[in-house]
Amino acid sequence: MVRRPPAGTIPDAPGSYQFKDAEGRVIYVGKASSLRQRLSSYFQDPRNLHPRTAQMVATAETVEWTIVRNEVEALMLEYSLIKQHRPRFNVRLRDDKSYPFLAVTVDEQWPRAMVMRGHKRKGTRYFGPYAHAYAIRDTLDLLLRSFPVRTCSPAKFHQHERLGRPCLLFHIEKCSGPCVGEIDEMPYRQLVTELCEFLDGDTDEIVARLESEMARAAAELEYERAARVRDRLAAVRRAIEKQQMVADRSEDLDVIGVVDDDLEAAVQVFHVRKGRVVGRKGFVLDKVEELTPGGLIDRILEALYGDDPPAGVPKQVLVPTPADDLVTYEEWLSHLRGSRVQVRVPQRGDKRVLLDTVTRNAAEELQRHRLRRASDHNARSRALVELQDLLELPEAPLRIECYDMAHLQGTDYVGSMVVLEDGLPAKREYRRFKVHVPGNDDYAAMEEVLTRRLSAYVEERDRPITERGDRPGKFAYPPQLLVVDGGKGQLGVAVQVLERLGLTDEIPVAGLAKRFEEVYVPGRSAPVEIPRGSEALFMLQRIRDEAHRFANTFHGERRSKRMTASSLDGIPGLGPSRKAKLVKAMGGVKAVKTASLDDLKALSFLPDAVAEAIHARFHPSTSAG
Repeated sequence: MVRRPPAGTIPDAPGSYQFKDAEGRVIYVGKASSLRQRLSSYFQDPRNLHPRTAQMVATAETVEWTIVRNEVEALMLEYSLIKQHRPRFNVRLRDDKSYPFLAVTVDEQWPRAMVMRGHKRKGTRYFGPYAHAYAIRDTLDLLLRSFPVRTCSPAKFHQHERLGRPCLLFHIEKCSGPCVGEIDEMPYRQLVTELCEFLDGDTDEIVARLESEMARAAAELEYERAARVRDRLAAVRRAIEKQQMVADRSEDLDVIGVVDDDLEAAVQVFHVRKGRVVGRKGFVLDKVEELTPGGLIDRILEALYGDDPPAGVPKQVLVPTPADDLVTYEEWLSHLRGSRVQVRVPQRGDKRVLLDTVTRNAAEELQRHRLRRASDHNARSRALVELQDLLELPEAPLRIECYDMAHLQGTDYVGSMVVLEDGLPAKREYRRFKVHVPGNDDYAAMEEVLTRRLSAYVEERDRPITERGDRPGKFAYPPQLLVVDGGKGQLGVAVQVLERLGLTDEIPVAGLAKRFEEVYVPGRSAPVEIPRGSEALFMLQRIRDEAHRFANTFHGERRSKRMTASSLDGIPGLGPSRKAKLVKAMGGVKAVKTASLDDLKALSFLPDAVAEAIHARFHPSTSAG
């Protein structure tokens, strides 16, 4: 474990710091406006630290720092060190797939347009990124009719140059034929410039120029040339339609949507230039380090703009939460752009609607990311084997049950049991429990639920075979891993129930603390460390979330039913069907309570006697009078 540096040796100055392990590897990089204050926060009682931070400090052997002149330089140094060392305790990209860009090689004598991925090189302009390569090819196919620049490889270009014959693209008017001298260098450069301007969002001037050229050709009776320009103009307009208009034409901005949980964050970015969406990208961050919502925004900004972003740095960046170090990041982005950049959270209007749209895209991407992992048979197999090894189970847990409780200040207490079989949800095996415990006592509620479920299993197991029938009971199968949500306390309850029913040696049990890194098993005071990013941790997260969702859904149903029944139940002539119709017609139970007698009698399906009974229930003094 790293020791605190001697008092007075840590400078009170901005800089970057690095924690290193026993082998000298950098395991965490941070930045601070005051190194003394920031580093002092690590050297305190580990119980007061976030679990991931405490683990990092325990793993580290030394800490070093570098002083810089200001906070912006500290940010730049931190980013370069993270990129160089890829520390295990820093946030990192888990989905690092390369998005395709439309690239124009402006540094060549005869620039060409093409789809490119991966490493960006100097002398090439990039537009995008796009979600799919086919989206670029469709757009490029339209634009080549208006801006017929070459798309061929250098080898093919030189081949036709030697042959003196152009390729098919020239004959279908999707290339201007620079390989055979059909166009001079300056006019060709003009085509390339116009293509880049169009992709940058400057479409109005190009449309106006083509319209003017078409009118001029028609006025000069050059109808064939006018028809060619008309076709080019139509292609440009179709390409413009593909670029969604989302803001004023003068606006350049990036919109960042974020949806996260305790382990990961899905990020979606829309690049808006001249009011149009010209590119989008998404990625998933692995939240290895402790982060506030604003700290997560800090890391996202670094990931987006740290490496010469192809789409450039816009005038404005819209984010869902203010960055923790907003001033520093605005200064850094302004330095990259060469003019002022504003990072802001839109509160209302079109920009808020746009941010909500991007955030929904992020939520869908996180769901797809989870589904990809959940549907991968190899990943599920790895998760089950990892759980067996980490929790020291006698066999891979092909059936896992997880339990959770839900209530509102001790009312409408319910419990849920969800099941994974071979790593997949077995919804036919899910069970819901109405819990009967006084007050707010999650331990007693868990004890009741587990006792009912496991007692039913013991009863089924011990029944003679001749009495079991063809169909097994609903609790006939024992779990190969029983998981309770709640950490050490709930684990203790589960252990007591298993001991009382004589199932300790038959059913392994584990408790999940609120942080997924802390998984407790009987006989160990310290939690079992589940590796970050492992399939085992992902599976535990998924079953915990599902148990929580299932419990909350049942609790909501019970609470809604109780609230409705408590006010409208017992009124003569008002049965379930008529009650549901009444609530729907009036717009809710509250509206029924406040409705006048005339309003109730005006309902055709409600007899006058029933209307009077309803009104008397909620207005007894008026009805009596």
